[in-house]
Amino acid sequence: MTQVGEIYKCDVCGNVVEVKEAGDGELICCGEPMKKQDKPS
Repeated sequence: MTQVGEIYKCDVCGNVVEVKEAGDGELICCGEPMKKQDKPS
């Protein structure tokens, strides 16, 4: 489950997304799950 404000990155193409509306699905890009990134401090 995603939460608003989380950042995800695709290790294949480098796309980066920020969650604007939370949901139960998994974020997929280039056929692979996107990886949650730590928030910058």
